[in-house]
This record gives sequence, structure tokens and C-alpha cells, in this order.
Amino acid sequence: MMDTEILERVRGIFKGDRFATEMGAVIDDIGDHYAKVSLVINEHHKNAMGGIMGGVYFTLADFAFAVASNWQQPGVVGLNCDASFIGVPKTERIFAEARLVKDGRTICCYNVEIKDEKDNPIAVVQCVGFRKA
Repeated sequence: MMDTEILERVRGIFKGDRFATEMGAVIDDIGDHYAKVSLVINEHHKNAMGGIMGGVYFTLADFAFAVASNWQQPGVVGLNCDASFIGVPKTERIFAEARLVKDGRTICCYNVEIKDEKDNPIAVVQCVGFRKA
């Protein structure tokens, strides 16, 4: 767990990610090339069939990737993200954890796992990023 003061500073920086934050995403934890974010699902996250829109999961994963790859050294932008939706949440709150796989000179790769509060897997996303000079 990071120092509370650093975590609050990072939350302040990423409140500018308005699509994610206005959707309800919050930063719960940060570490070295790591971020954990969460979201409480409500009615405006649902599709016409009553399920959760895939974009909700993707946005949460993208936000976790953005925080993990940029909070220490800004400048990473996404090149490609591959998402697999593998389950449905059994709880209202879901989490996305982004972990570094490879950090090269200009290219990085993160795996993001999305789970519910009971640790049920919901989605896995691999994000490849480019570090701008």
C-alpha cells in the first residue's frame, strides 16, 4: 500500500480522466508499475438486456493501465488493448488490477485483471503502450 499522501496526489492527477472518473472509477492502490482501481456498478452501467456494458469493463481496465503506466513517469499512451470478457460479477463492486509485464525503452506491456469482491474473474485485458519521448 502506498503512502496516503502520494495516493491522494495521484488521485488528483487522474481526476482529469473524466470519462473513467465520471463513470465512477476510483484509484484504490498504487505501487511500482501497478494500480488497483474500482467501480460500484449501478443502473447506468447496464445495457438493454440488463447486463453490464463491455465498455464499462474496458474503461476500468484502461484506467488501471493509465494509472499504473503513468503515475511514476507520465508519457505512456495506449497502442493496443486486447480484452476478453470471461465472466459476470456476483457483487456490485468490481476491481481492475494492472501489473507490468515488460517495460522497454519505448514499449511497455501490462496485464489487467478485472474481478468482483468475491475474486470471481470477469475480464482480462492486455495493454501495450508507447512511451512518448
